[in-house]
Amino acid sequence: MDARDCFKVLREIKDVSFATVDRHGHPQVRIIDIMLAEGEKLYFLTARGKDFYQELTEHAQIAVCAMTKDYEMIRLNGDIIKMKEQKNWIDKIFEYNPVMNDVYPGDSRYVLEPFCIDKGTVEYFNLGCTPIHRESFPFGSARQEKKGFCITDACIGCGKCTENCPQKCICSGEPYRIQQENCLHCGLCMETCPAGAVEKKGR
Repeated sequence: MDARDCFKVLREIKDVSFATVDRHGHPQVRIIDIMLAEGEKLYFLTARGKDFYQELTEHAQIAVCAMTKDYEMIRLNGDIIKMKEQKNWIDKIFEYNPVMNDVYPGDSRYVLEPFCIDKGTVEYFNLGCTPIHRESFPFGSARQEKKGFCITDACIGCGKCTENCPQKCICSGEPYRIQQENCLHCGLCMETCPAGAVEKKGR
């Protein structure tokens, strides 16, 4: 699994949740179609008259979330760019998504603007298996985000974290070690560690 695989899943789901921030700083979410997935880039459209368009042009960042019927979740945070050569991109997108001709027939399609998510991070989170499985990938020129928890050298080896972990993904050692690919990021290990040896990444 890598970022491109995650983008293929998003394209297959197609109708996914997009989150933005409006001019008042309030969060907004709506269902938007993933129109194309090419390499490590995703493409979508919106009309210039929509609030969504204004939010995209004022804050060139987006959050995307979707889940398959098998409980595989894809989360994405990224930067967006408005594509040049608007008509060429719209024609290409309509070719791959012919149902759009019923929504915007003829030249009315050109009220739409094509956007690309060209860099950011994407996370794959599978709740349909035991233990759960998660992976994160940067794409474009973005850097990998630090998430989850780690056990420091302050670990006293008591095993409380292992006992309390819902996914049993903490291995004994000096110090104990969290199997990051199976971690829920729930923080129970940090809350129950008597030595304060568990730290949240990225702080």
